[in-house]
Amino acid sequence: MFLELTKFHGGGILIVMKFGGTSVGNAERIRNVASIVKSHIKRNPVVVVSAVTKITDALIRLAKECAQGKGDETLAHIEDVHYGILGQLDIDKALLKENLEELKSLAAKAKSGRSPDAEALDYFQSFGERISSKIVAEQLNRIGIKAKAFDSWELGFFTDSKFGSAEPLKIAYSSLDKNIRKLEIVPVITGFIGKTENNEITTLGRGGSDYTAAVIGAAIDADEIQIWTDVNGIMSTDPKIASNAKTIGKVSFAEASELAYFGARVLHPKTILPAMNRNIPVKVLNSFNPKNSGTTIVRKAGKNSHIVKAIACKKGITMISIESTRMLGAYGFLEQLFDIFYKYSKSVDVVSTSEVGVSLTIDNDENIGELVKELKEISDVNVLKNKAIICVVGEGMRRTPGVAGKVFTALGKKRINVDMISQGASEINITFIVGGKDANASVKALHKEYFGG
Repeated sequence: MFLELTKFHGGGILIVMKFGGTSVGNAERIRNVASIVKSHIKRNPVVVVSAVTKITDALIRLAKECAQGKGDETLAHIEDVHYGILGQLDIDKALLKENLEELKSLAAKAKSGRSPDAEALDYFQSFGERISSKIVAEQLNRIGIKAKAFDSWELGFFTDSKFGSAEPLKIAYSSLDKNIRKLEIVPVITGFIGKTENNEITTLGRGGSDYTAAVIGAAIDADEIQIWTDVNGIMSTDPKIASNAKTIGKVSFAEASELAYFGARVLHPKTILPAMNRNIPVKVLNSFNPKNSGTTIVRKAGKNSHIVKAIACKKGITMISIESTRMLGAYGFLEQLFDIFYKYSKSVDVVSTSEVGVSLTIDNDENIGELVKELKEISDVNVLKNKAIICVVGEGMRRTPGVAGKVFTALGKKRINVDMISQGASEINITFIVGGKDANASVKALHKEYFGG
């Protein structure tokens, strides 16, 4: 007997439930996901799923191996993982026959001796979500919930052609709303992937399933977007660094954006934007502990006893210091400088300026040689690798005197040298750069200062 689902068409509660790779990592986890969805059935859930954990990495590896005339073992591994899950769920292998035959065909064609381009990599990676969505939908049907798997583009998720980091087109929002509201079943939609209007498969970048969920939530004006992961919400810092890290019950969109960008791995940074634009609350929940209330992200989080909400850390950073007397009293120099970073597609994280110098950080130093060479034509350049960004975040910092002094006193006591300091225009964060070897010690010192332990 199937449970009745309130029709999407005509309004009513709508929630988006996104489940990450660890949440659909094996048969037991998929059973658990189906149970969680069932418990929310009266709220008209729209489900978004990631690939089974580690499968996206395997698909990338497969693409690269195929270019070398190899890949048979990796392809067999991908098949074995998914067939193993089907076997444990007692689901017929025929469910995945079409997808796996398509993947085999793609792998055979890719054995050309040429490295896969971004478009080919996106095509390979798409199979993770296309397969997991079918398994989750079938499991929902088996426990009495009418469900159907959809590749996102079947419901209108169209993107531009920036393979590897595609953006949804404006038309996607109205198409998704129109198509989802027609449904009378629970849709299980592929996260992370879309299609161009020319029928080319794209990906939104790693972690993009969160972004998919937020775009869909904004498109249908959902009452709530739920991001189901493997931790109890957003923590006061990385619990692997500070064992007494605490779950933050409520954070603002601004705080969550800063934390996501500067290293809090629970959320993909882009997730926040569509939700913020529509003022839709986002809940970060733990599929391994569904009774935990997790973290709720809202436009304004209200007052909190803690001035600082959390401390984020982003390692593996490259810092570039640029000095030139041409900056003194001149205009247009910074434009010239950042045009070079734009030319080489390098995103800048943190910036600090003086009369004759600019210090900034990038988190990807791939092919940095040409960029530095061009910078040296207009300035003296010093490149420092293996740095870390530490970001102290909290709405309570705004108009609270002495926060910076307390932060740097705590670091001074641990004899930690700070290479660069920047305070965001929003005044809700203080960001600074330390050596990579001092990253964990910095986080521990600041967490102890503000949260004890």
